[in-house]
Amino acid sequence: MPLINRGNRPTKAGFGEGLLEAGKRNPLVMAIGADITSSVGVNLFAEAYPERFISIGIAEQNCMGVATGLALEGKIPVFSTYGVFAAHRAADQIRISVCYNNVHVIIGGAHAGVSVGPDGATHQALEDLAVMRVLPNMTVLSPCDATQTKLATIAAIEQCHGPVYIRFGREPMPDFTDGSKPYTIGKAEILRQGHDLTIAATGHLVWEALKAAETLQSRGISAHVLNIHTIKPLDTETILQAARETGAIITAEEHQVTGGLGGAIAELVAGYYPVPMEFVGMNNRFGESGNAETLMEMFGMKSSMIVTKSLQLVERKFKNR
Repeated sequence: MPLINRGNRPTKAGFGEGLLEAGKRNPLVMAIGADITSSVGVNLFAEAYPERFISIGIAEQNCMGVATGLALEGKIPVFSTYGVFAAHRAADQIRISVCYNNVHVIIGGAHAGVSVGPDGATHQALEDLAVMRVLPNMTVLSPCDATQTKLATIAAIEQCHGPVYIRFGREPMPDFTDGSKPYTIGKAEILRQGHDLTIAATGHLVWEALKAAETLQSRGISAHVLNIHTIKPLDTETILQAARETGAIITAEEHQVTGGLGGAIAELVAGYYPVPMEFVGMNNRFGESGNAETLMEMFGMKSSMIVTKSLQLVERKFKNR
């Protein structure tokens, strides 16, 4: 797949655009805000449909209760706040009110990863995928760019019936998804064919994975690149096929390496087709305040680290033969 960046855009913009589009199509769609409407992309919907927007203030737990009540009455509530507040502050309400009742509530988790930058550790969602993917009935989406976030948001509203968590970021990032192609929840995208190893990436690190694959190609290593935009349900068929064909997997995510994409894939291959693995992500620590690109480089969430670990992985793979 050629690297075609149509311009940097924040993934939160895609969330807002997707919510607005779904709202145009279905009058049952409602939005709930927690005093940070424009920061999470919900302002477009709020301005277009003020009668279907409720601002509850900085009360995330209460927001989840209201969302559950609306869903039980046949509405399709979409609630968004920063991922750290959604996944952690309101975790009990999401578990019992939303997931236990299996209601169709869409939760937008903004400010994903260290690329939030200056907001620092308190606002950088790095554990949300781990929390959300263990909850029964929860679908977990982690789209790679603004265009795919729009498609994922529409799909979550129109195609799902239970709770959905959508993860997205704030800073402008490369936008390279072909918006004309269908978005299928639970189906990974094969972005590049290869045979020496598989790079399975999610979110902002999909672009970095594609850059890493080009660098590896120049060194004679063929990388198979997967965009795992759905963390749950995981596309077990595509991932296991990649494991069989390449014999090694490296995961890349803007999240703790424990419990997120890396954990999910490790659990899968350990049970069905064990292969050597490496993990790119945050290593058991909190983030810091700083420039987004600087932080991603500092914490090893750029293509250079994917290349380094890929080289180590390929060496391990051939030693084991």
